[in-house]
Amino acid sequence: MVTGSMLAFVDIQWQHWAGFIVCVLFFLALDLGLFHKHARVVSLKEATAWTCLWVTLSLLFAAGVWHWRGAEEGQEFLAGYIIELSLSMDNVFVIALIFSFFRIPRMYQHGVLFWGILGALVLRGAMIFAGASLVERFHWVLMIFGVFLVYSGLKIVFSKDDDNVDPEKNVVLRLVRKVYPVTSQLHGEKFMIVEAGKRMLTPLAMVLVVVETTDLIFALDSIPAVFGITQKKFIIFTSNVFAILGLRSMYFALAGAVDYFRYLKVGLSVVLVFIGVKMLIAEWFPIGTGLSLGIVAAILALSMAASLWGRLAQNKKVS
Repeated sequence: MVTGSMLAFVDIQWQHWAGFIVCVLFFLALDLGLFHKHARVVSLKEATAWTCLWVTLSLLFAAGVWHWRGAEEGQEFLAGYIIELSLSMDNVFVIALIFSFFRIPRMYQHGVLFWGILGALVLRGAMIFAGASLVERFHWVLMIFGVFLVYSGLKIVFSKDDDNVDPEKNVVLRLVRKVYPVTSQLHGEKFMIVEAGKRMLTPLAMVLVVVETTDLIFALDSIPAVFGITQKKFIIFTSNVFAILGLRSMYFALAGAVDYFRYLKVGLSVVLVFIGVKMLIAEWFPIGTGLSLGIVAAILALSMAASLWGRLAQNKKVS
């Protein structure tokens, strides 16, 4: 089938899902099996290069969606990707606090993030399909998502940076500790060891549990936010995957620059409130995807610019 603009319109079939997942698994296997076979510190230069690569691949994928599925879905993917990527940046700083709390050496952090991201892809995929099924059966669920996003956006503004970082408050972590004994020291990159004939988890495994549950908390905000842009499963899933795949390299590139993004939380809160309100008023005052994309991009750009300006002003005062 050819559309009026002479672009080939492709129906999304199971082969496209399978092909996309195979490509993702290939890149992950390449990463762990070739580039990071042994524990080492990831340099800023390498992290920046990988971040640029993932952003480039994401934009190329967006161009492919635009070409084969039309401008509307291309814009939906871009909007979803920008929202997910922005919320992932906030997640980066929380992960930095988690590693600091557990005193995990930088050389072991990549392995934790690799398996954490693999788990996040599975969990988010399940959440997306569950959410999409709910929306298909009960359209009013979008209204609940909208209210939740407005609440989450307002909560971000009034919460402290470390409100959700205290591992001792992590219910899953406490449950794991009750089921499995935990060693007092790290054992390289191992998550589990056998000591005196007994299986024991290492502190690295505890960090992985906290990272996974923290990402799950972030997903409760980010996934409903993308549902505010589109209800198409393939677009929601792929935009989530690309944002998550870039999270690991983004962590190593940005973890030391927390002070440069002091107003990012404000921008993210405004984005969540905007998407929530958009979902609540959609039946009476629908806001197009293109306009939504522009508004989200403008809010995030302003928050980043304000952060950099505030940092520069602070440096001038110090000097």
